[in-house]
Amino acid sequence: MIKFIKFLIAGIIFGIVMTKSEAISWFRIQEMFRFESFHMYGIIGVAVGLGAIFTFLLKKTNTKTMYGSELNLTPKTMSVARYLIGGTIFGLGWAMTGACPGPLFTLLGHGIWSIAIVIASATLGTLAYGVFRSKLPH
Repeated sequence: MIKFIKFLIAGIIFGIVMTKSEAISWFRIQEMFRFESFHMYGIIGVAVGLGAIFTFLLKKTNTKTMYGSELNLTPKTMSVARYLIGGTIFGLGWAMTGACPGPLFTLLGHGIWSIAIVIASATLGTLAYGVFRSKLPH
C-alpha cells in the first residue's frame, strides 16, 4: 500500500508540473510542430538535461531501486532505422493527437474524456508491439 501511495504522489506531482508548464496544451504542442514557439522545446530540453543529471547521479551513488535491488542501467545499441521509424511513428501520433504519452492521464484528469480513445489506442499499440516484437528489426 505504501508503494501505491508513493506512485500516486509522484503522479499527482507530475500532473501538476504538466499542467503548470502548459505541456498538456494542444495549442502549445501545435506551436512547437509549426516552429512558432520555443516553449515546448524548452520544456523538453530541461527534461532531457535533468534526466541526464539524475542518471549520472544514480550511477555515481549506486542507488538502489525502491524494492532494494541493484539499479541496472545498461547502455542501448544505436540503430538508425529503429530510431528513425520509431521516432516518426511517435511524432506523427503526437502531432495527430496533440499529446505525447506523458500527459495523457493528466488530460483525462482534467476531464478531457476524448483522450481515453488515445489512451486505448496507445495501449493497443503497445500490446501489438509486444506480439510482433520478435519479428521486428531491432
